[in-house]
Amino acid sequence: MKERRVRAPAWWPAPRPGPPWWHGQDEDVGSGGGPGARSAAGGHAGVGEPSAPAGHRLPWPSTVLLTALVLVGTHAAAQGQRGGARAALDPFALVLLLLACAALLWRRRHPVAVVFTTAAVVMVYLGAGYPYGPVFLTVALACFGAVVTGHRRAAWAAAAMLWAGHVVLAHWLYRLLPPSGDSAAPWGQEAVVAAWVATVVAVSELVGVRREQWARERAERAQAARRRADEERLRMARELHDVLAHSISVINVQAGVGLALLDSDPEQARTALTTIKSASKEALGEVRQVLEGLRTPGEAPRAPAPGLDRLPELVAQAADAGLTVEVEGTPPKLPPGADLAAFRIVQEALTNVVRHSGSRQARIRISSGGGVLRLRIDDDGPATGADAGGSGNGLAGMRERAAALGGTIEAGRRVDGGFRVLAVLPLRAPPAEGTREPRASHGPPEEER
Repeated sequence: MKERRVRAPAWWPAPRPGPPWWHGQDEDVGSGGGPGARSAAGGHAGVGEPSAPAGHRLPWPSTVLLTALVLVGTHAAAQGQRGGARAALDPFALVLLLLACAALLWRRRHPVAVVFTTAAVVMVYLGAGYPYGPVFLTVALACFGAVVTGHRRAAWAAAAMLWAGHVVLAHWLYRLLPPSGDSAAPWGQEAVVAAWVATVVAVSELVGVRREQWARERAERAQAARRRADEERLRMARELHDVLAHSISVINVQAGVGLALLDSDPEQARTALTTIKSASKEALGEVRQVLEGLRTPGEAPRAPAPGLDRLPELVAQAADAGLTVEVEGTPPKLPPGADLAAFRIVQEALTNVVRHSGSRQARIRISSGGGVLRLRIDDDGPATGADAGGSGNGLAGMRERAAALGGTIEAGRRVDGGFRVLAVLPLRAPPAEGTREPRASHGPPEEER
């Protein structure tokens, strides 16, 4: 059996790139606000779209820290702006500073409202003539949170509103507002303010774009993990089906023989029971091998995977079920994957003959050439409609096995009656990227390819 790579369980969280505090768990932009957060519908929020807020905790630690920084920094800035250039700090200024900082507590849940609230409070603060200082950090953080959660237009609009308001205050309304005797601000200062605002929003945009990239990468990895899990589940289903179907069919047939001959021919009934015991023991061994590989991925299997070298054993098991099998041709040396697939295809084809055909004879023809292996399994029919408890997934499983190797399966009724399965498998491994789909069969297979 091929070596299996260790895969993390489906419930194990996939690793995510970037610093952990970017993944929606940071204090600055909120745990549920990033583009990678899951929406209420259960999927990832769209890139560039507002994502639903998750979590109900307010970001108290970062807000308290920012508030202390703004208060201390503003008092320090006021000391450097003495001489009547700006108004002195008073209780109203303190209220405005605290209001701008307190609004940031809701930046995760209501980023649009917060960005406009902080911009409006800062505009009132500047209109009152209070000193320039770290109060602008509240707007910067609000814009940052709005952009990275997908509300770009709101962030740009709030930043533009603040800059336009500053222009109006500093060049037209300065005579009507404190401090008294103030003069118009130089236009060079407005260029600096505009550059500062553009830098804040541009950095926010850059971080937002990077978060969106990480969100897309996480979504792609999650999708790939789900796809691998689905493929592994299908592989395990095929393997268990193929392991059990043949043995259970033999057991079913022999159990019927044993019941019919229990009284009239005890020795023949004993032979049927012996066959049942042997078939069930082999089935248990193969199921145990499959389950061990599932429980301990990555470890080498204790027993080799079956291949066409076990074809005589398969023929003997079919004989125990009352089916005579003729084999023509010798199998070439095959890669492990192709060898296992070829064995399972022949096994399933013979199982279908035992279950559904009135013929008690089957023929297997093996040939190779042109880099492919051809397997042809025929029976003369007719179909009996008998059912040995199968799931109806045998042909689908054969096609999936062949398609995984880049081969094909054709199955259908022959023109002269009976049924034929024709498998074509490449002798070399398929390319890593992509696999060929099985060709649909719209009629009986041709006599030979």
